Amino acid sequence: MKTIFKFLILALIFPIALQSCRDEEFTVGDKEPTFELYNTTLSSSVLYPTMENNSFRLAWDNSLGGASDYTVEVSTLEDFSTKVELGSSTTTSFTTTIGALNEAAIAAGLLPYQNQKVFFRVVSGSNVSNVVSTDLTTYPTAKPIITSPSAGSVFVLDSATPTELATTVSWSDYQYGTTVSYLVEVAKVGSQEFIAAGSAEDLTALELTHQVFNDAVLKLGLTPGIEAEIQLRVKASTSSIGGTLMAISTPISLTVTPYVAYKNLYLVGEAVEAGWNTNNNNQPLFRDGSNANKFTYVGYFAAGGFKVLEQLGDNTWNPSWGLTNGVMHASNPDGSNAPEVFTIPSAGYYTFEMDILAKTYSIKPYTGALTTYTQMGIIGNSTPLDWNDQTPMVHSTFDVHQWSLKGIPLLAGEFKFREDGTWANNWGSAVPLAGQGTPGGANIPVAEAGVYDIYFNDLDGRYLLIKQ
Repeated sequence: MKTIFKFLILALIFPIALQSCRDEEFTVGDKEPTFELYNTTLSSSVLYPTMENNSFRLAWDNSLGGASDYTVEVSTLEDFSTKVELGSSTTTSFTTTIGALNEAAIAAGLLPYQNQKVFFRVVSGSNVSNVVSTDLTTYPTAKPIITSPSAGSVFVLDSATPTELATTVSWSDYQYGTTVSYLVEVAKVGSQEFIAAGSAEDLTALELTHQVFNDAVLKLGLTPGIEAEIQLRVKASTSSIGGTLMAISTPISLTVTPYVAYKNLYLVGEAVEAGWNTNNNNQPLFRDGSNANKFTYVGYFAAGGFKVLEQLGDNTWNPSWGLTNGVMHASNPDGSNAPEVFTIPSAGYYTFEMDILAKTYSIKPYTGALTTYTQMGIIGNSTPLDWNDQTPMVHSTFDVHQWSLKGIPLLAGEFKFREDGTWANNWGSAVPLAGQGTPGGANIPVAEAGVYDIYFNDLDGRYLLIKQ
């Protein structure tokens, strides 16, 4: 009877033990290692993009015997409660690239540019190897993703609200663990010529006012008042001991209608009257009457250097135009990429031209006549004295061919420039605000009443009106 009882007990215990073994087959994380994974062959713990195609190898012993399928796992946790599959092998070694290792480590939770410990193990069915680890510093491989505005958004920019918010450009990106500089850029659809609309550091959003957005799209050559399609993208720049890395978002398309916003440019530097003062009655360049991106100045320059300003009185000098290695460009809105000066080799009269869209310039000696006038004024039904008499202008003491009249009220109407109180010498043109007057030319229209600063160059007849 005792023997029968013993057999009954064994019969009950055996199925329970068998079931326990079956359960254990699926809990490899808690098992003791059944074969040995050797240490990694990683020669450097800091990964660089230049190492992307270099090989990374893991090997383990053959104690399991026979042919087996192995899976290589990577984790930021020693218990592998979360893990990423690095790859698989049917032999006792596994070889991949540094680029693949970098991607897997980031997917497992490592942050770019931060030194962290990463763990490796190999699994084959119910068998699991020991865990090996190494310190690893990964590099970023993903790119920003624009989340706002949405693709296809339509913007009608408004000159009546230049400082109000037009849109906020937002994007998602890594938590880099280091300083990251972002540049929001725009381009015409189909073009790869992107220009900066603004920048941000360690932020994932940038506010664009109507004026800032408008200035950017006008630099692309868009026509004011005409709807056009543009591309917008975000460029991320980070630096580490491995160098500077650039990641660029996928562009989105937007529809924008810009408004007329004429840019005024001013001379500053030792070669011009204002010196290096950004608010010293700086002489403006004369904007072309048919191409708002083109500017010309014919006049006297001293020997030395000069730059071109977009904002008077702004001691940050942003943006300012000049040269870098002979190429004309403006500084970025944040002040970076500041150019060097334009250079005048010797004092004299020169013609300086620049196109801020094409980013071209020329400086050539002026060879025309240097007729000197003792008086110059404006006359017409838009001026304070109507057609009865001319309102006198003041010439520069640095260059007697440059005339100006500051803070003068004008009515809607028309006027001309006239020399010496007679009609022997007068200049005009049918183009408002900025143009090139010709002797005896048409009356200059004033479409909108207001207070203006007026500039006139008697060497080439160019004029400029800046409404205050």
